[in-house]
Amino acid sequence: VQLQASGGGSVQAGASLRLSCAGSGRAFSGYGMGWFRQAPGKKYEFVAAINWNGGDTQYSESVKGRFTISRDNYKNFLYLQMNNLEPEDTAVYYCTGDCSKALRYCREGVDFRSWGPGTLVTVSS
Repeated sequence: VQLQASGGGSVQAGASLRLSCAGSGRAFSGYGMGWFRQAPGKKYEFVAAINWNGGDTQYSESVKGRFTISRDNYKNFLYLQMNNLEPEDTAVYYCTGDCSKALRYCREGVDFRSWGPGTLVTVSS
């Protein structure tokens, strides 16, 4: 499946943004999906993942309670609602898909077979 993220931008600390990811080529239902991010000069970091039907989610400790991942399998969309953004959230965010493992194992980049180009989120203090 081809993935395309959008919704990034520049905001001040405390603001909210919602990232969207459109899937095309085939339906992405049936697989886990997730979001990763890469801050300048740092490695890719797991942010959140969601199972095939949206019934289960997991988050990194750094975003738990502030970010919410969701999906709409009918529309082939994945979302990341980001609230109370902090300067440490500044990064390029990547939408990922096609994790065929149980959700608790969908936390590493290699677990996801599909990656889309990133969208930049910049949070200023």
